[in-house]
Amino acid sequence: MSQPSSQHQFVENHTVDHVPPSERHGKARDLFTLWFSTNIAPLPIVTGAMVIQVFHLNLMWGLVAIVMGHLLGGIVIALASAQGPQLGIPQMVQSRGQFGRYGALLIVFFTALIYVGFFISNIVLAGKSIHGIAPSVPMPSAIVIGALSATAIGVIGYRFIHSLNRIGTWVMGSALLAGFIMMFAQDLPADFYSRGAFNLSGFIATVSLGTIWQISFSPYTSDYSRYLPKEIGIAKPFWATYFGATLGTILCFSFGAVAVLCVPEGTDAMEAVKQATGWLGPILMVLFLLNIVSHNALNLYGAVLSIVTAIQTFAAQWTPSVRVRVVLASLILLGCALVALNASAGFIGQFIGLILALLLVLVPWASINLVDFYLIKKGVYDIASFFRADGGIYGRFNHHAIVAYVCGILVQLPFANTALYVGPYSNLVEGADLSWLFGLLVTVPLYYCLATRGQPVKAGRVVRVNE
Repeated sequence: MSQPSSQHQFVENHTVDHVPPSERHGKARDLFTLWFSTNIAPLPIVTGAMVIQVFHLNLMWGLVAIVMGHLLGGIVIALASAQGPQLGIPQMVQSRGQFGRYGALLIVFFTALIYVGFFISNIVLAGKSIHGIAPSVPMPSAIVIGALSATAIGVIGYRFIHSLNRIGTWVMGSALLAGFIMMFAQDLPADFYSRGAFNLSGFIATVSLGTIWQISFSPYTSDYSRYLPKEIGIAKPFWATYFGATLGTILCFSFGAVAVLCVPEGTDAMEAVKQATGWLGPILMVLFLLNIVSHNALNLYGAVLSIVTAIQTFAAQWTPSVRVRVVLASLILLGCALVALNASAGFIGQFIGLILALLLVLVPWASINLVDFYLIKKGVYDIASFFRADGGIYGRFNHHAIVAYVCGILVQLPFANTALYVGPYSNLVEGADLSWLFGLLVTVPLYYCLATRGQPVKAGRVVRVNE
């Protein structure tokens, strides 16, 4: 059984194909460091500050809501991540087992769009950070530097991304802990514990926000666990991902909430971080910049895998090479950089609003994916069928999944509260988007009933490819 070459140990040589047992490597703890480090960044800090600034909770109730939301949503991302070692393929390819070869194209398209959207937003944010730290670097140059750095990491691929985040866990975790110490070591404002109060709408909105935050990662979590040995099982990758993703985001959301309470009311969240942490503030800004670049590599990596998956749907015999990944990454980089260079001042907020609206399509997908894997097929799939032109035993379209998926989207619309669409019942709880909850409650039982009462696809066996 041949081992991968030293070159391929550094530069990933797989794209969307099955990772054979001979090339499996790593430990479950790698998932903890990946998801912990990834979530220590400016965006979750700014979002955590909203708990105080927008939802007007006090510190105690804000922290309770933050913890509840992320612990709930973390179940979804952890269940998705635990699929990777069992199948050895990216999440979007695995969707063919639920939706059929062509039926999976719609969710692949939406996922690619979300990746690209966040990649653009983050290179704009990275450009602003670079320009803020070094004003002599023009904004256009700063954007290009941020984009090129993320692209280099994304092209090298899986192993390098994990290595960076192992380092990032210690560096970013230590920096965040030092930041907390700096904030609590100073004289706290008189209203630090009393600013805000419990209110039901703010509490539910915060719990909802945390849940959605975690669910938004689910379409690509198994992309970063598929190289782990199958023998590692389900429990270890589940708990490593769960604790990494939830602990990182809970700490970062809480950091944002505490920072804005340490400064006068109305101060911008990132400015509050700089003011509240004293001499550590500029160091945190540099570390956050590095983490933006590292995290953005995941967006590019996922976009490339999604696009390759879409192309391969129409070219079953095509096995993309490293060169293809480099070319696609370069094309995405060029297009995204052009958009970012011409972005308006309010681009990030507008674009993130658009992308978050697309989360309406992720909730029913996650529901179907998890129900199918854990309750119906119980983790047993025919890998070879994922790459057959006719879809193998899963066919070109699985109407059970498609019907449940469409219903899952439609049922959310009346309750949606997004930048694109506001439903007639969006204010059941003021300020909270509860559409995801209705999506889960309808899609899960509907798909299970359709898939088990009709003519369910017969589960095959996982083909162990040793090429």
